This record gives sequence, C-alpha cells and structure tokens, in this order.
Amino acid sequence: MAKSSTPIQLIPRMAAKGPFTLEVPGQTPVEGETPVRRQPLAIPDFVERPAPDITTVYELVRAAVAKFGNAKCVGSRKLVRTHQDKKKIKKIVDGVETEVEKSWTFFEMSPYEYFSYTEYEQLILQLGSGLRKIGLDKGDRVHIYAATSANWLATAHGAASQSMPIVTAYDTLGEEGLRYSMVATKAKAIFLDPHLLPTLTNVLAVASSVQAVIWNSQHQVNQDHVDKLKAAYPHINILNFDELVKLGKENPVEPVPPTAEDLCCIMYTSGSTGTPKGVPITHRSVVAAVSGASAIVQPYIGPGDGLLTYLPLAHILEFVFEHAALWWGSTLGYGNPKTLSDASVRNCNGDIREFKPSVLIGVPAVWETVKKGIIGKVNAGSPVVRNLFWGALGLKEKLMYAGLPGSGLLDAVVFKKIKEATGGRLRLCLSAGGPVSKETQKFISFAIAPMIIGYGLTETTAMGTLHNPFEWSADSIGAMTASVEAKLVDFPDAGYFATNKPNPQGEIWLRGPTVLKEYYENEKETAEAISPDGWFKTGDIGEWDKNGHLKIIDRKKNLVKTLNGEYIALEKLESIYRSVPVVANICVYADAEQAKPIAIIVPAEPALKNLAAQLGVEGDSVEALVHDKKVHSAVLKELQAQGRAGGLSGIEIIDGVVIVEDEWTPQNGLVTAAQKLNRRGILEKYKQDVAKAYGK
Repeated sequence: MAKSSTPIQLIPRMAAKGPFTLEVPGQTPVEGETPVRRQPLAIPDFVERPAPDITTVYELVRAAVAKFGNAKCVGSRKLVRTHQDKKKIKKIVDGVETEVEKSWTFFEMSPYEYFSYTEYEQLILQLGSGLRKIGLDKGDRVHIYAATSANWLATAHGAASQSMPIVTAYDTLGEEGLRYSMVATKAKAIFLDPHLLPTLTNVLAVASSVQAVIWNSQHQVNQDHVDKLKAAYPHINILNFDELVKLGKENPVEPVPPTAEDLCCIMYTSGSTGTPKGVPITHRSVVAAVSGASAIVQPYIGPGDGLLTYLPLAHILEFVFEHAALWWGSTLGYGNPKTLSDASVRNCNGDIREFKPSVLIGVPAVWETVKKGIIGKVNAGSPVVRNLFWGALGLKEKLMYAGLPGSGLLDAVVFKKIKEATGGRLRLCLSAGGPVSKETQKFISFAIAPMIIGYGLTETTAMGTLHNPFEWSADSIGAMTASVEAKLVDFPDAGYFATNKPNPQGEIWLRGPTVLKEYYENEKETAEAISPDGWFKTGDIGEWDKNGHLKIIDRKKNLVKTLNGEYIALEKLESIYRSVPVVANICVYADAEQAKPIAIIVPAEPALKNLAAQLGVEGDSVEALVHDKKVHSAVLKELQAQGRAGGLSGIEIIDGVVIVEDEWTPQNGLVTAAQKLNRRGILEKYKQDVAKAYGK
C-alpha cells in the first residue's frame, strides 16, 4: 500500500461510516450462534500476504531490506553506569514500627545507536552461519530466554535464515517454567541475558539436548557465573552473542530458507494458572498476522515512523508488531520498562524522550501510569493551570465530536508540554493485553495522541480486532483484522445469547490463517479450546455493536457469582477502579459467600502521600501509611465514588479495601510477564488481610 511522505493527521474521532464488519455471504444459520463476520477487506478471501511473494518471516525481512536499505532499522542504548540512592524509612513489622534502609537504583544510558536495514540483514545472516558452525542444523530449536532487545530479534531472524524454529519463554519465568519449555521442545541452544545464567545451571541437568549457551553481550556478565557453568557442563559450548557473530563471519554458509508451513516459533503463554501452554506458530501465521494488521494501519504508519519497543518479545503482540514495523519501513527503538521515563534515569533522558517515538504500544497498566503522571503534574500547578488544563481537555473533546476546528490551537498552547514528555512526535497509541478504562483511553487520546485498541491472543498470533484510526471509538475494540473471522456463541450460564437485544452477545470464537491448529504436545487442551472445524474458543464474552465493531464485556474465567446469585465481571470492575489516582495496581476479589466484592490495591506512592497529608496523617513512606485506618477509609470512599461514577451497579461497588506495601512484579510472581494478575497468588499472599476486609 502506498504511503505519502506527509503523515496523515490522526484525530480521536469516528471519521468513517459503518458497518465495519460484514456477514460472510452464503452461510447457513446455526442456532445459538451469530452469523460469522469479517472485515470487508477479507471478503471473499482473507488477506494472508502483505505482498504476493512473501510467505515466511525470512522473506519478509529480506524484502524490507531490499526496500529500505540504508534507513535506520533497529536502535539500542548502552548502560553507562548505575546510581544508588539509600534512605531510612519507617515500616510496620509484626505490628511494631521499625526503621529499615530502602534503596533506589537509577540508570545512566548512552544515546541511541542504530543498524541500517542492510547492516541488520548482514548481522542475521552471520548469526545463522554462527549457529550452523556451533553444530545446529535445519529444524533444530533455539530457545530465547531474555528481555526484549535488538539481539533478541536478530537471534530469532538468524535462526529463521537456517530454518531453525525458536522457542520463547518470558525472562521472568522461573527455573521450573524454563525447565518445562526447554525439556518439552528439546532445544539445542539457548540465548539468554547474562544475569539469568545461574537459573540455567540446574535446568541443564535435565535439558540434555542443549549443545550451546549464548549470552547477550549487550549486558555485563559476572564471569563467575560463566566459569561455574563451564565447570559444571564442560561438553556445552558457552559463548556470547558477539562471539557467535564472529564465528558466522569467519565461516559463512548459504541460508536455508524455511517454507510457509514450517514452524517459526513455539511460544509459551504466560498463563496465570497451571503449566504454561506451548503454541506452535508457523511462518504462514506470522506473515498472515502482519498482513491482517497492515490492511488496517499501514496507510497511517511507514518509513520515518519510530516504534518504541519495550514490551516482552516473548509476548505475541510485540513479536507481530515488530515484524509489521519492519515491513512498513519504520525504526525500532529498544527501551526497557525500567528506563522509559525520566524519573528512573540520571544525566540523560528516559527512553521515550530520547527516542521520540511516533507510535507507542502499551498494556493498560502503562497507560494508567502515564495518565496519573500527567494528572499529578497538572494538580501540582496553580489553580489557574489546573482549570486551564481540564477546561481545554473538555473543550477539545466537544470540538472533536462536533467535527469543529480549534483543537490544533489547544494542542499548541495547553498540551504542548505534555506531548513533549512523550518525545513530541507521538501520533498513535495502541493499547492491548487487557481492558483499558474508557476514561483513560479518552484522556490519552485528547491530551497526547489517539489511542486505538487491539485484541488478540497467542493462539491467534495476536489477531482479533484492531481499531482503524479513522474508526476511533471509546465504546468498542474495533473490527477484526483482515486475516481472521469471528462469531459469538451462547454462554447460557451468565445470560449471554446470540439473540439478545439490542445487541447479540456470546463467547468470542475466532478462525483464520493465524489461528493455531493445536497446542504443542497437549491433546487435552487442544480438544477443549479448538472446535473440530478450526474455531478457537477465546473465553472472552463479546457483543456486536450497531457499527459491526466488537465490544468485550466479560471473561468467562473472571465471572464470579456472588451470594445474591448475580454474576460480576472482575476485569470490568478493575478497569474502572484502576483510574482512581491512588491506585497503581488492583485486584478485585469476590467471595462466593459474600454479597459484594473487595479490592486489593498497590498504592501509587505520590497520590497516597498527598491523600495522607490532606487527612493530617503523618508518615513519609508507603510502608507506614498502608496500615492507617483514616487512610484506608479515605481510599475506600474514593474507590466507591469512582465505581458509582463509572456506572457500576450496587453489587459491583466494593465493600472493603486491602492496601498493600509490595509492588506486584513478575519476579515475585504476583503478575505474569504480560502484566496480567496472578489472582491465586495474590489471594494466597494477602488471605489474612482479605478476611479482615470482609470482617471475618
């Protein structure tokens, strides 16, 4: 698709006319199901290839290189040094106030350094040759167990150039999860970040297929870790990324290109319960995913655009969008969640301001943090500044909906500084990975840049729905991409039927060239999740709106029946309560023997201190404030007020709150690497506090 040199001006407003999906012609009605719908571009056929001759990831990268040659392809920063701040804080331990030392780490980073498309191709071909030199062959699997980086993607592409599938696991997966995925897939080599070498030591005792360990030389290594590994496993080749490249440079071999049906990747889902499931993804599926997404957004993104990449590449959303960005000729700038903002760095800009992205993808937790950071700065200003900001935000929304001019002036005068905090170039935001609140979507869209919503799963190669920016809406998750079709199937337990009025409702089922055929060596899960005719049952409850857009209204697993026999949807409640300033993260829990839910929250430190000051409560640390009754009562009132303002019914208004002092991280197992709540883990950790909140 051609793209003009002047970027299209994107605004948060519905500029196109529906319907945005159509019923597939010639189908026979099925009782208990809605008709199958597709994106109009996918009728009569799915859009499976971005160009006729692109059938694999390898061909996609080669074609992008031929097209964009000397343009910037991937950029990275180096860690210059770390800075430590230490401070004594008061903490309640077993009911006794104690002084403990707390430390904060700040990072000093170099500017971005770039590889052109041509240089990147050279790198991946050398990596492919290097993998062959250390004894790997076509079909051998390369495990990747590392944080997102240019070297992560290059390793994946180097493996693809020799028809070697990759196996991905989140770098936050502990020893047990790593062992499971390495043994099950019989990986021959593993690429990992150097700080994870100790985790590998015990795993290699059972992962007997491994012949080579490659550590990422973008990071410093503790030589002791390397020496211990070499001593324990003298038969395994242990080298760093740069050494692998050098081997390939000195021993070049011809590529062994894969075919469309060859395995590209076995991706392990970040399941918050049970053993992670392996999803086999073919080259055909990745190419169809890039193609399906390109049909929707390529007219708006292309050469000259920059995509800030920091979400886990072991997550299908990031994996597909990085491939799409390469196809569009954009630049990938690698960042890290720890260095994104200026708050966590010293003597340099955070990744966002340094890279100046034009496209930014985030999960809801990221957008809530951005929004709360802006509101915190606005509220710290004078009453005049506050009134000007909120007045301008309301006026801009009215002008947008009415299609009237004037918003450009508001951007230039009122929102200029806010836009500069994200680099000043941001034209499009994408939220995916869970429900974002309508208020947050509107706030980001009007204050910074239009936020579109994406919905998909590992099992569907990230395909499901994706807003076309010209179909912007805060009331839906958009239409399907051009490589997948959808239908809604009755879920009688909770009253969701295809015949419901005014809108049909039911469980979302997806099918198409991006949808998996089976889980990796897991017949039981395959039989439960995939119908005999290829439909994947998502577990999400959806509704078609009058424009043919999809809305997600529930998730089967997160529907809880309360004491009065009515169902409540935990994720819906969390998306509304999460927008309260004092909430950094939230888990809503409903006990089946109680009439109402409660909330467990991780507080946002500045907002909590501010609230405590207003109440006249003394305390300079979260640890001291979370146990204060006055603070508890005020936080509960704020949450309840937000629930009512968000249109929640009486049984959805929380009845109690638990405020905790720990952050929820993948490292402590309370959220997954994709930032989804580990509900079971959270409840187990705080079960005494939960019982107290329920007055037990």
